[in-house]
Amino acid sequence: MNKAIVIIVVSLLCYATNYSQNTITGIVRDSNFENPLLNVTISFKNKINTSKTNIDGVFKIENLANGKYLLQIKFTGFESQNFPVELIGNTVDLGTILLYKDITEVLDLSVITITDDELSNDTSAADNISGLLQASKDIFLRTAAFEFSSSFFRIKGLDSGNGKVLINGIEMNKVYDGRAQWSNWGGLNDVLRNQEFSNGLAPSNFTFGGILGSTNMNTRASLQRPGTRITYSSSNRSYVHRVMATHSTGASKKGWAFTFSGSKRVGKEGFNEGTSYNAYSVFTSVEKKLNTKHSINFTGIFTPNRRGKSSPNTQEVFDLKGIKYNEYWGNLNNKKLNSRIKEVVEPILMLSHYWSISKRSTIQTNASYQFGKIGNSRLDFNGGSNPSPTYYQTLPSYFLRNNNLSGAYTAQDKFVNKGQLDWVRIFDANNTTANSGLNNAYVLYEDRNDDKQITINSIYNSEINKNITINAKLEYKRLRSQNFAEVIDLLGGASYLDINNFADTEAQMQNDLLNTNRVVGAGDRFKYNFNLNSDLLNAFLQAQFKYNKIDFYAAANVSQIQNQREGLYKNGRFENTSLGASEVVSFTNYGVKAGGTYKINGRNLIDVNVGYLTQAPTIRNSFSNSRENNNIVEDLQSEKIFSADLSYIRRSPVITSRVTAYYTSIKDATEISFYFGDGIGGDNTAFVQEILSGIKKQQIGLELGLEAQVTATIKLKGAASIGRFTYANNPDLYLTSDVTNEGIFDENGRSGNYISNLKNYKISAGPHSAYSVGFEYRDPDYWWVGATMNFFSNTYVDIAPLTRSSNFYTDLDGLTFPNYNLEIARKLLQQEKFDSYKVVNLVGGKSWKIEGYYISVFATVNNLLNTAYKSGGFEQGRNANYNELRADKSLEKPVFGNKYWYGRGTTYFINLGVSF
Repeated sequence: MNKAIVIIVVSLLCYATNYSQNTITGIVRDSNFENPLLNVTISFKNKINTSKTNIDGVFKIENLANGKYLLQIKFTGFESQNFPVELIGNTVDLGTILLYKDITEVLDLSVITITDDELSNDTSAADNISGLLQASKDIFLRTAAFEFSSSFFRIKGLDSGNGKVLINGIEMNKVYDGRAQWSNWGGLNDVLRNQEFSNGLAPSNFTFGGILGSTNMNTRASLQRPGTRITYSSSNRSYVHRVMATHSTGASKKGWAFTFSGSKRVGKEGFNEGTSYNAYSVFTSVEKKLNTKHSINFTGIFTPNRRGKSSPNTQEVFDLKGIKYNEYWGNLNNKKLNSRIKEVVEPILMLSHYWSISKRSTIQTNASYQFGKIGNSRLDFNGGSNPSPTYYQTLPSYFLRNNNLSGAYTAQDKFVNKGQLDWVRIFDANNTTANSGLNNAYVLYEDRNDDKQITINSIYNSEINKNITINAKLEYKRLRSQNFAEVIDLLGGASYLDINNFADTEAQMQNDLLNTNRVVGAGDRFKYNFNLNSDLLNAFLQAQFKYNKIDFYAAANVSQIQNQREGLYKNGRFENTSLGASEVVSFTNYGVKAGGTYKINGRNLIDVNVGYLTQAPTIRNSFSNSRENNNIVEDLQSEKIFSADLSYIRRSPVITSRVTAYYTSIKDATEISFYFGDGIGGDNTAFVQEILSGIKKQQIGLELGLEAQVTATIKLKGAASIGRFTYANNPDLYLTSDVTNEGIFDENGRSGNYISNLKNYKISAGPHSAYSVGFEYRDPDYWWVGATMNFFSNTYVDIAPLTRSSNFYTDLDGLTFPNYNLEIARKLLQQEKFDSYKVVNLVGGKSWKIEGYYISVFATVNNLLNTAYKSGGFEQGRNANYNELRADKSLEKPVFGNKYWYGRGTTYFINLGVSF
C-alpha cells in the first residue's frame, strides 16, 4: 500500500513538473520605431496552444509540457519569425523580439486588383463577393476574388447578401436589400487590412454569418501597423488617378493610439464611355487604453463618391457601337454629361469599448451611427418624347419590323454617327415651353434614400479552457429611411408638373391627391415620398472545441425584425392604400449550424459543415410597389436555407490544396421585378410589378484550389469551380400595376394567379463553370511576376418568369391562342447560353528598401488578349405573350432582344507606394 502511495505521489509531482513549471515569455516590437505590437499571434508548430501580445507587446504562455517546440511569431505586414525552444521545467524569457516589415507584403493582390466599381456595381450583386473574399488565404477563394469576379462569378451561385460584412463587429449589410454598400468605405485599403474571414458556414467570433461566410474588418487604432504610407495609382477601369496617404502612431506609453487615412479618386471616364468618377475618403481611428482591462476606440469613416453608370444594351446596339458604348451620356458644352449618376454620402461613426474581464474572457461593446444619402439620377419626361438614344422606335430594327428599309438606313446612320443623349434638344424643348408659359417637357431628378441607422451590440468571447471557446453576441439595429424623388435640375425650363401621364383619369394622374397638379422646381420632392422603418433584434451563441485530432463547433442564432412603410403622399392610383402607415411586417427567424475538422495527420484534413437557417425577406421584397402604396406581398414568408459542404484539405511544404463538394437549397424566396409589358392578359400593355413567390433554388457543385511550390521561387496554381444552379420548382406569380387597363387589373392594381414554370431553368449567376491556371515567380531580389489563364463557361441569361406562365399562351377570352404551336413555343422560351471564353491576366512588381523607406511599384494587365465576352444579361419582359415574342424573334434584329453586359477589354492598374 505504502509503495503504491509513493508511486502515485511521484507521478503527480512529475505531472505537475511537466505541466505547471514551463513558461515562455517575451516582448514583440516594431524594428523601425521599437513600438510594442498588439495582438501578434504566438503559436507552436503542430500544437494547439496560442497566445496574443497585449498592448505593451508582452506575451506569456504557461503550463507547457516538457519537450522541444518551434515557436512561431506572426503579424500582418511583418516577416514571421520562428524560435526553437526546449522546456525542461523552467521559464524561458525570449526578451525583446523585433519584427521587420515584410517587403513582399506591399505586393498584396487585394490592393491592386479590386477596384471600387467591382465592389459596388449596380448590374450584378456578384461583384461584392470579391470584397468579401479578399482577406482569405485560400487559393480557390483568392482566385474567385481576383480572377473570376470581373465575369460576374458568384461563389456557389449565391447572391452576395448571403455573405456578411462587418466593421468592428457591426454588420454593414443593408437592411433594405441585404447587401453591403462597399463604397461606404472605398479608398481606405491601408486601414482595412486587419480582417478575419470565415468561409461558408465556418465559425466566426463575431457573427453567426451567412452561408457564404463573413468578413470582419478591425479598425482598432492600436492594431494598425505603425508608420506612414503614401501611394499613387493609375487605371483605366473606373477611376484614372488615385492618391492615398495613411499614418499610424502605434500605441504610446500613455495608452494613446492614432490612425489617419485619406484618399482621392478621380476620372473623367473609365473603360465605358461617359462613366465619370469622383470620390474622396477620410478615416480616423483614436484609441485610449484606460487601464489594463479597459480601452475605448472611436472610428470615423467619410467616403462621399459620385460615379457615372453604364447601360446594358441589346446585341443590335453593341454591333453598331461596340462594347464601350453607354447610352446614358451626351455632349453638353463640349463635355460628356452622364444623366445617370450614383452618389453615395453615408458617414459612419463608431465607438467601441474593449473590456478584458480576465486573461481568458473579453467583452466588446459597440455603438454605431450611419446617416446620409444615396441618390440615383435620371431623366423624367412627362411632357416630351423618350430621350433615350436606344429607344426602340429610333433603332434600325423598328423600321425593319415595318419593312421600312429607307427608315432603317437613316436610323442606323444617325445612331452610328451620333447615338448619344441629345442634351441640346432637351434644353431647347424646355426653353420653348418656358417661353410659352408652360411647364417643362424634361427634368433631371434623383431617386433618393436617406437613411439613419443606429446599431448597438455586445460581443462576448471566453476561453473556458485550452480546448473550449464560447462566443456570444446581442445586437439591436434601428433603421429610419426616407425615400423620395427630388428635382436636381430644370434643364433650362421654368417648372415641372408632377403628374403621371400614363394614368387613365385626371385623379389617377396625381402623384399626391393632397397637392393636385403640383408644380415643382429644383430641390422639390415629387413623384413619390415615403418612409421605411425597421427594427431588428438579434442574438448569437457559439461553442468551439479544439483538440489534437479534431476541431468542431456548434452555433445558434435567433432574430426578430419588424418592417413598416409610411406613405406621405396620397397616390391617385391607390387612394386607399398609399397614405399613412402600412401593417407591420414581422418575422422571427433562427439558424443552427455545426461542423468539424478531422486531422488525419498534420498535412491531411477532412472538414465538414452543415447548417439550416430561416431568413426574413428584405424590405425591398416585402412591398409589391413601395413607391406608390402600402401593399404587402401576398403570403410573404421567410426563406428556408439548408447548406452543407465536405472538404479534403492537403497542406505540405510543396502542395497546398482543397477540394470541396457543396449543396445548398433555398425555399420560399421572393423576387420583385419592374418592367413595361406588351401582351398582358391577352393584348394589353402596362407598366407592371411582377411578384414571384415561393421560389425554390438549388445549388450543387465542386470547388478545387491547388498551389505547388515547385522551387524556392516558382509557384504553380490552379482553381476550378463546377456548379449547377437551377430553379427547383414552379413558383407562384402575380402582377400589380397602377392602371386599370380594361379590367385586367382590379381596383387594387392586381392581376393574375399564375404558375411560372421555371423548374430546371438555370439561375443567372455568372459562369456556372470557371477554371484558372497560372504561375508566380518571386525573385530573391524582391521582384516578381505572375500570369493566369482563366476559362469560363455555362453562363446563362436571366429569364422572364411571366413568359413561362399561362399568360404566354392565353388569349383575351381565356382560351389558348388559335395559332399557338408548342414546338415553336419551346424554341422561343429556350434559355440563352453564352459562348465560353478565356481571359489572360498578368501581374508583376518590384520593391526596395532604401534607408528605412520601403518603395514598391507593381502593375496588372487584365484581359491581355482583349477578349470580348458577355458577362451577364436578361430577357426583356416587353414581349409577354406568344404572338408578341414570336413576331419579334422572327426578325434578324429583334426590337426587344435580350440586354447584355459585356466584360471589359484590356485594362491596366499601376501602383507606386512609399512607406516608412
